Amino acid sequence: MAYRTPLETRLAKKTTKAIVDFNLIEDGDRVMVGLSGGKDSWALIQILDVLRQRAPITFSIVAVNIDSGYENYQHQQLTDACAARGWEFHRQPTTIGAVLDDKLDVGVTPCSLCARLRRGVLYRWATKVGATKIALGHHLDDFVETLLLNLFFAGALKAMPARLVSDNQAHIVIRPLVYVTEAEARGYARENDLPVIGCCCPACGDLGLQRQRVKRLIMELEREHPSVKASMLKAIGNVMPRHLLDRRLNPGRDLQDLVATELEPLGPVPDDVQLIPLLTSRPPA
Repeated sequence: MAYRTPLETRLAKKTTKAIVDFNLIEDGDRVMVGLSGGKDSWALIQILDVLRQRAPITFSIVAVNIDSGYENYQHQQLTDACAARGWEFHRQPTTIGAVLDDKLDVGVTPCSLCARLRRGVLYRWATKVGATKIALGHHLDDFVETLLLNLFFAGALKAMPARLVSDNQAHIVIRPLVYVTEAEARGYARENDLPVIGCCCPACGDLGLQRQRVKRLIMELEREHPSVKASMLKAIGNVMPRHLLDRRLNPGRDLQDLVATELEPLGPVPDDVQLIPLLTSRPPA
């Protein structure tokens, strides 16, 4: 069966590549999609359903929505859209919004704490519905933005994995849209008439947030270098530990070993030659 549009074809190929590259979905899996109602989670569940009908393996999909409890959140649209498409859907009302308002000071970004609280609820629901994988709608832009956020503001060189095993080994979180851009996810949700709704969080869309600042920076770079995001994503999977400053990456290696490694391109170093004295000794006056 052919894909319906060129955009669907592109998303299917990219999502399939991610599934194969990172072993995201296996035969017999029950994949629970965290469905927020945003464009990314809609694009994810739609393309997974398309692939489910064509894949050489058998897997099922169930959608779970974590309602943070903000007023005017249009959860009924999620219920109706999933019912119309035959997708199993569960909604979990919470007081996460009230907790954030109570715990955080004015001006403090709630996104990190909100994500942790929602993740805890998703883990409980994964057990409840018998899910073997938890699929989140993070796309290529999220990966590279997270890389820069950690680099600029957290002092860490990390992004996010496409496949993550929880600390207690009980759950596997997957991100099948790792190769899909935000623009593609937005277009695909629109193309399929999926009801994109906001979470009603007051911090949503605040251009003063660090992530939004990083997003603007990448957009500016893209104007001059259109492939910059693809290059950044490639960098995340092309790590060269010896060219970093983390001393934990080379446990048990002394300075003699490190110097010998750096001199390898010049040819083998005789065993009886002590490199460190040669490098540290001063020339005769």
